[in-house]
Amino acid sequence: MRKLKILVTALLVCCLTVSVAGTLAYFTAEEQAHNVITTGNVAIELKETAIGSDGKEHPFQNVENLVPGAEESKIVRVTNTGSNEVWVRLSVDTVIALPEGTADASLISFDINTEHWTEKDGFYYYNEILKPGETSEALFTKVTFSKDMGNEYKNSKISVNIAAHAVQSDNNGQKVTDAIGWPAVG
Repeated sequence: MRKLKILVTALLVCCLTVSVAGTLAYFTAEEQAHNVITTGNVAIELKETAIGSDGKEHPFQNVENLVPGAEESKIVRVTNTGSNEVWVRLSVDTVIALPEGTADASLISFDINTEHWTEKDGFYYYNEILKPGETSEALFTKVTFSKDMGNEYKNSKISVNIAAHAVQSDNNGQKVTDAIGWPAVG
């Protein structure tokens, strides 16, 4: 009788062990996968052109011998050369180097395109997402030198410096002014 009890107990333990092992095997699994995730890139190109005397658009070249009241063609656009859609912003910094005295940069003006660009915090933000391969509308197309520029501007050097920045637009705000991640400017 004792041997029968041991045999029944051993059989019960074996059955329970097989049952538990089967249940564990049912709830667990192991497998490996090798996945490669490739990120896109954000890349832009600043384009500065001008309308030449032939009426055609050409790469912008430095202009000399300007006089007060002059208007010069300068067309500023951005092209998305990367593989991701981007938000774009530009900054415009006018520097006037006089032989002596101080300069008033407000005497230089631009025909800013306020339909496609929004000014905020010293930057001009392009209102649309720029898709790969697309070029923005022009921020401006001409630079005007005020008639109020006196003799103190004679032999001066005027630089219009444009800086362009871009950030990805995917999951980065509903409009350009909501976007985060812009490069720090110092």
